[in-house]
Amino acid sequence: MDRDLYEARAQILKAMAHPSRLMILDALTSGEKRVCDLQAVVGADMSTVSRHLAVMKSAGLLEDRREGNWIYYRLRVPCVMSFFGCVEAVLRRDLEEYRRILAGLGQTEPKEATL
Repeated sequence: MDRDLYEARAQILKAMAHPSRLMILDALTSGEKRVCDLQAVVGADMSTVSRHLAVMKSAGLLEDRREGNWIYYRLRVPCVMSFFGCVEAVLRRDLEEYRRILAGLGQTEPKEATL
């Protein structure tokens, strides 16, 4: 594939690569929201949420519309959320692998270190 395509993919993934941004994306799966609604979801100040939204909008993940004094954000391409099924499959697989390793050591949960 062309390197430009890999660069474009990386830009989208970078725009998603923050816990607050993932929370915003998840919140938008139920429909469009105002910045103040997303602020409540993320638990950050308005300027921080606005910066996260700007990054994701610039990457093509979000669209917005103005209605009076309010700006509403929505997912530009809702299928982006299907990506998280794959991410969670990796997490489940890693957990299974860690459990297998621990079982081989004769323990099922990590023990706390003592000093």
